[in-house]
Amino acid sequence: MKRSLYPAAILLVNLLPGLAMASHWGYEGEGSPEHWSEVSAENQLCQQGMNQSPIDINTTYKAHINPLKNSYIDGPVSIINNGHTVQANFADGAKDSIKIDGVVYTLQQLHFHAPAENTIHGKHYPMEMHLVHKNAEGEVAVVAVMFTTGKANSELAKLWKAMPAQADQPQPLEKGIDINGLLPKDKTHYRFSGSLTTPPCSEGVSWLVLKTPVTLSEQQLKQFTDTMHHHNNRPTQPLHGRVVIE
Repeated sequence: MKRSLYPAAILLVNLLPGLAMASHWGYEGEGSPEHWSEVSAENQLCQQGMNQSPIDINTTYKAHINPLKNSYIDGPVSIINNGHTVQANFADGAKDSIKIDGVVYTLQQLHFHAPAENTIHGKHYPMEMHLVHKNAEGEVAVVAVMFTTGKANSELAKLWKAMPAQADQPQPLEKGIDINGLLPKDKTHYRFSGSLTTPPCSEGVSWLVLKTPVTLSEQQLKQFTDTMHHHNNRPTQPLHGRVVIE
């Protein structure tokens, strides 16, 4: 897949959506997604970009890509409700990474959207997790995992136990959270080029959307949505000729 280089300083804003609070973007009212480009001059790609995320994954092309290979060893160390999502952060030097086309991307953070942002044949899953990675050149790759309601997820329960009800009050996490328990065993996926789904909507992001969902309980879903008080998913964006491979 062709990769584009974007300044790390711009991408860092996307990695930590809470830093953009001053721009007053959100998911409702005057700051809702259709107005993001009006909120700040930095957000013009949200309206004008031709490779925006999320998307509806419908028509795909077979490319025989290998299943995702991840090495997630260290768990997150803190969790924060930043007003836009619930995000778990990792310590500097954490040994968590994926490899795409021979390039190593290190895990920076993971966060959640309900309902899901990317859709598959028009279907919204109840929740979607984004694991945000960055390589040595500052390029970003996002692994997306869909959640469907069913059996409770034990690792998610550990995260939710510390989930702050109030915004911008980070909480430490207990040791021993295995984020592999938040991923399916089958890591076949769809791949496409897109953007981060929050302002300033920077493009050049490699997306890997896992095909197999994992489960969370209805109560776990309700705990998240009650904390957010609103949906936190950006609507799907036009493909503009992009190809989704699998």
